[in-house]
Amino acid sequence: MLVESVPNVSEGRRLDVVERLADALTTVNGVFLLDRTSDASHNRSVFTVAGEHEAVCAGLEQLVGTALDEIAMDEHTGEHPRIGSVDVVPFVPLGDTTMDACVELARDFGKRIAARWDLPVYLYAQAAMRSDRVKLADVRRGQYEGLKAEIAQNGRHPDFGPARMHPRGGAVAVGARPFLIAWNINLESDDVELAKRIARRVRESGGGLPRVQANGFRVEEPERGHPVRAQVSMNLLDFRTTPIWQAWDVVGELAAEDGIRLAESELIGLAPLAALLDVADHAGAPADADDRTRLAAAAEAIRLRDFDPLMALELRLAAAREGA
Repeated sequence: MLVESVPNVSEGRRLDVVERLADALTTVNGVFLLDRTSDASHNRSVFTVAGEHEAVCAGLEQLVGTALDEIAMDEHTGEHPRIGSVDVVPFVPLGDTTMDACVELARDFGKRIAARWDLPVYLYAQAAMRSDRVKLADVRRGQYEGLKAEIAQNGRHPDFGPARMHPRGGAVAVGARPFLIAWNINLESDDVELAKRIARRVRESGGGLPRVQANGFRVEEPERGHPVRAQVSMNLLDFRTTPIWQAWDVVGELAAEDGIRLAESELIGLAPLAALLDVADHAGAPADADDRTRLAAAAEAIRLRDFDPLMALELRLAAAREGA
């Protein structure tokens, strides 16, 4: 079974640690590390891996063990919500793999790491066994500190593992879901309250765009000449329901109400080729142009930072396999 996984770990500042986490994943033969992104403000790193399910699970298990050794949650601070050293591990079907197969895979993986490390595991998304744990935000309610105080209470017990936090690693959420596009828009402003207001209006739970999660953050990037910027951070849960270009346009319209322009956007991990070509179509790129030309047009339309055609998952995976 060909699967993708996008583990998120609670470390984005100590790049030597991030390097060791990446090595833990890739020492398993058959695991292709397609992308890695570290954010110091969020203090978070995101890895995108793909391959046959047995290899991917073996690599992820090594990642968990390394993260538990390297990251102590009682010392962790950062902008992004989190409950553990390895915060979330989603399984995503690729090729002919079914969602049902990924649900079974997620549940088996969660049960195994809970038993191996005495680690509390919560199942979410389509792997959830409780309706109140389908949404990741509900699982992470209160973040690490809140869950630490409430984990032994009725209703907050994990699906697997003990009803107490791991002494270093906290807890982990394991799920199965369709492809999720993690994407940020930076405003030409340092007004974090504006970013939060926009996020509340754009996300589905606030009556905004369907299948969109959003929040507002403060990001510091002095190395790019921007000491502080306000960011609207989004998860597009179904790009066919709400495409990237629509989210860009709506955030732009909402920011313009306060006289603010959009500075740029940033892809965390990868996006399906179809999602980016959809942006190209909306931008009026010639339909008969090659994919790379159309991808460049898409990147220009949404001011995509550090654009590379291999941000498209299918192109990245093909290149990785050719180089293996």
